[in-house]
Amino acid sequence: MMTSMDFLLLIKGPMFSLAIAVFALGILVRLFEILALGRAHNYAAARGNEILPGLKTVYRRFNPDPGTFKRSTFDVLVGTLWHVGFLVALLLFIPHIELLESTLGLSWPGLPNPMVDAVTAITLLGLVAVLIHRLRHPVKRFLSTGEDYLIWLVTFLPVLTGYLAYHRLIDPYPLALGLHILSAEIFLIVLPFTKLTHIFTAFVARYYNGAIFGRKGIQS
Repeated sequence: MMTSMDFLLLIKGPMFSLAIAVFALGILVRLFEILALGRAHNYAAARGNEILPGLKTVYRRFNPDPGTFKRSTFDVLVGTLWHVGFLVALLLFIPHIELLESTLGLSWPGLPNPMVDAVTAITLLGLVAVLIHRLRHPVKRFLSTGEDYLIWLVTFLPVLTGYLAYHRLIDPYPLALGLHILSAEIFLIVLPFTKLTHIFTAFVARYYNGAIFGRKGIQS
């Protein structure tokens, strides 16, 4: 019979290696697909600079205009809230930084654990609010697919299990930690094959659009 410690060792060992391999291979395939599309040569004379408009477009997409904010206040506020919270919990939690340092050799200062804990709780509430809003909004509910709900689930579970593990709300602790790591591994495996790839492509796509419009001499 597998004990909680056996489960943790399995998740931290073979399962972790498998998740990293699938994630890396999936991202490489995605990048190959994007590069294979190519970019047709533009023979028209450039009317403007590409770099600055590209950077401006990246900034503007993260700083919505008043009209967008008024039409989609909930999406802007709550969406920004949980995205920032997710990144804080992922990148500024000291145990996570120590894990990255041991695997990639990268390290940076973290935030105090109580602060990350509070941000994590807010992130959980934000994600729940997003799901409720999607289910209650007729148009969003109609447009939502199974992939949208899968993405929500694999994003929510690492945050939830991390919060439960930190507060020792699952006993024994090795089981709690194993579930948290497993949920993170599922996130990594799913990421390259779903809309979650926007984590890597959003900045590039926004810069590209801005650069193209900048070359044409118009604002994106």
